Amino acid sequence: MGFSRLFILLFTLQTLLAMALTQLIDQNMYIFREYIGAESKNVKFADVPINPHVEFHYILAFAIDYTNSSSPNPTNGKFNVFWDTDNCSPSEVSLVKKQHSNVKVALSLGGDSVGKDQSCYFSPSSVDSWVSNAVSSLTNIIQEYNLDGIDIDYEHFHADPQTFAECIGKLITTLKTKGVIKFVSIAPFEDDEVQSHYLALWKNYGHMIDYVNFQFYAYDKGTTVSQFMNYFDIQSSNYKGGSILVSFTTEGSGGLSPEHGFFVACNRLKSEGKLHGIFVWSADDSKALGFRYERRSQALLAVPHLHFTV
Repeated sequence: MGFSRLFILLFTLQTLLAMALTQLIDQNMYIFREYIGAESKNVKFADVPINPHVEFHYILAFAIDYTNSSSPNPTNGKFNVFWDTDNCSPSEVSLVKKQHSNVKVALSLGGDSVGKDQSCYFSPSSVDSWVSNAVSSLTNIIQEYNLDGIDIDYEHFHADPQTFAECIGKLITTLKTKGVIKFVSIAPFEDDEVQSHYLALWKNYGHMIDYVNFQFYAYDKGTTVSQFMNYFDIQSSNYKGGSILVSFTTEGSGGLSPEHGFFVACNRLKSEGKLHGIFVWSADDSKALGFRYERRSQALLAVPHLHFTV
């Protein structure tokens, strides 16, 4: 009788410990994010491998407040969809989220260009009018596509940093407060004009921003591991308190590449407790590579970083 009770007690303790560890692991899942749909290369959500042990975000690129015409013009916050709607449709979004409980889908605003090689500028007529138009048009798109968040990726500006900060800050605050979105990210890179705008936004509205998708691939091609680690520390200081996600591009344009030490840097950051997640630009380019670096990234992230207090 005593042995049976001891066995039951040990079994119960083992079960409770397993449940506690599972919950702890779930709470410490790393983020993997990938931009998709910008280049209309017939890439589907189902093409991208999804590891169930990471929080996986697709980011639709892009929604832009320009006319969707052969000669696009700014629309003062009235956003239109510019991503590949044939493969990234509302029904496809719903399907991938239904099939994978760890998947969320966001849209990205802006981007480098609109139309054929035309720079995409942030061009508000006024703060209030831009915010009003943006809240209305984006709410419609987000609800139509059943999206979870937004990413801010303006890279050219016809407005000063404070105007940018107030427009974007009021937009994300309104969308979050109304429950339209669950998370927000920004996607700055090392450029004086770009940084002045995003740091103004961070200063006033950093508490509303969940992730910083810093474009480390915008640094020079041939970046070394030690340089990358230094860049990470600099941006962590700039966006103090933020979840800085590291990144690479599969179009081969710059930064520390997967072939030359990116995963070495990630493992160092992980061992130091500094790695929050990884994002990739982009699925459209990765398809030709068989998504091998997406698989490797997620495998690295799938082992959680656990913090135990003795």
